[in-house]
Amino acid sequence: MERRHRYLRGPWHYLWWLVRSQWRRVLLGALLGSTWMVGLTVPPLLLSLAVDDGLRHGFGAKVWMWAGILGAVGIGIAILAILRHRTMTKVRIYAAQQTIRAVAAQSIRLGSSLQRRAAAGEVAAIGVSDAWTMARSLTVTGPGVGAVVAYVVIAAALLRISPLLAVVILIGAPALLLLLGPVLNRFRVHGMAYREAEAALSGRIVDIVSGLRVLTTLGGKSLFAERWEVESDLVRRTGYRLATTESWIRGIAVGLPALFLAIVMWLTARMTVQGDMSVGEFVAVFGYVAVVVVPVSFFIEAAIDINRALVSAQRATQFLSIEPRPRGTAPVNDATAALSDPESGLRLEHGVFAVVATDDRRQAKTIMERLAGIETSDARWGDQPLAEIDAMVLRRAVLPLDDSDYLFAGPLRDVVFTNGDQGDAEREHVAFASGIDEMLRGFDDGWDTQIAERGSNLSGGQRQRLCLARALAARPAVLLALDPLSAVDAVTESQVVERVRDARRELTTLVFSDSATVLSAADVVHLVEEGLVVASGTHASLTASNGRYRTLVSRNSSDEGETS
Repeated sequence: MERRHRYLRGPWHYLWWLVRSQWRRVLLGALLGSTWMVGLTVPPLLLSLAVDDGLRHGFGAKVWMWAGILGAVGIGIAILAILRHRTMTKVRIYAAQQTIRAVAAQSIRLGSSLQRRAAAGEVAAIGVSDAWTMARSLTVTGPGVGAVVAYVVIAAALLRISPLLAVVILIGAPALLLLLGPVLNRFRVHGMAYREAEAALSGRIVDIVSGLRVLTTLGGKSLFAERWEVESDLVRRTGYRLATTESWIRGIAVGLPALFLAIVMWLTARMTVQGDMSVGEFVAVFGYVAVVVVPVSFFIEAAIDINRALVSAQRATQFLSIEPRPRGTAPVNDATAALSDPESGLRLEHGVFAVVATDDRRQAKTIMERLAGIETSDARWGDQPLAEIDAMVLRRAVLPLDDSDYLFAGPLRDVVFTNGDQGDAEREHVAFASGIDEMLRGFDDGWDTQIAERGSNLSGGQRQRLCLARALAARPAVLLALDPLSAVDAVTESQVVERVRDARRELTTLVFSDSATVLSAADVVHLVEEGLVVASGTHASLTASNGRYRTLVSRNSSDEGETS
């Protein structure tokens, strides 16, 4: 665990981990990059020798000799460039895959708590955008290292010709980077703001797409469209600020090196005129100055890429540092014991069909997640804390059902029976209990009907019944259902509730609903207000004795009447 946390200490540690995880390939890239970059300094040297030596005796054999050597060196440099590019491409791809794998593994570690611990679009943004931004910064390990080596080699070569020019070259690049420092800091700040706005907008896209059917039904598209426009405008404005800063960097990156090289060439021309330098040496300096543009450009590009990568690495380490709740390892001691939630005061006895009466969906979901062991709490199964039970064992025993549960694409049979088809009798039993038998009669292909991703080819009521069928097929000891039939008509709701009650007569079922149809079918009803159980009893007894319960039921009944 400690080893895993080392690369999460900060952005620099994370980028260094991406380098260390493939150090052999990075070392090869640095070697090829350095050899290629140093190789670029050879043609100016050969050209100066060709001018001073080859042309001294006219256009003869020595000129052709130097031309041949130059051609061979050019071919060698081209081959090195290809090998360097191939190696660095592999480095970048592997680094991106490392981040994608780390994000996927972290998503699995967090499990169902992921959507509560991270923004909806954060995982996608890190895995798709940030992974490649960080990977691109690893170019500094190849051509970046080569640029430093080549810069030193060029300075050494110029030292042989003119110490003054060597000093100017050695001081020039660091001075350029110092001038870029303040602008790069602003670039990183604006980059972080843009990244946060982009992640928020990505989350909004996920919310809109996943809930488009509901938004259309409830007429909420205009509200979300307005929010989209506001957040989209924020992304645009932060993007403009980022682009403005980057344009300054690009302008400085082009202008200052050109000014710097102009100064070098002015000094060189003056020395040549004064006789302090030969024509061949002048040609060599001109070639070196032309070559030095390459490492200087790499320095500036590396500075930009690293600043972008630091922003992305900051977001990545924040997400990867999220710790999942502690997992238990114990089996269930007594599956017939009562399931209790001390925080709300709810106690669920074995073998009952109970209903929590509340019109607050958020409170209902909170209680359900505590009873299911999704959220860390003091909930217990008998005398055993749920936190001590192995997560996989608990999930098979206590199954939460929410109408937002995901439906995977595939044949209807595979969607319902996730552990394999159990035969005709079991299929008929589950279909009848969940009410999908009516759906099956309307499908030409029956159980072989293809269900689209998220059940997008089904109506809301069909999706709910299909999710219910999947839950019934799993036969959990305890089924916790959050308003599982809110999208079906009253007649269908009444039929399915009675069928579910009969199908799970020996098992425990808890439904969260304020529907009079569901409440009247319950063995026991728990009235919940502000997250606490304030009354318990049968539907009839609570209707007769509790005014707040009567108000809740009558309000829901009148709403149903208006809807129908």
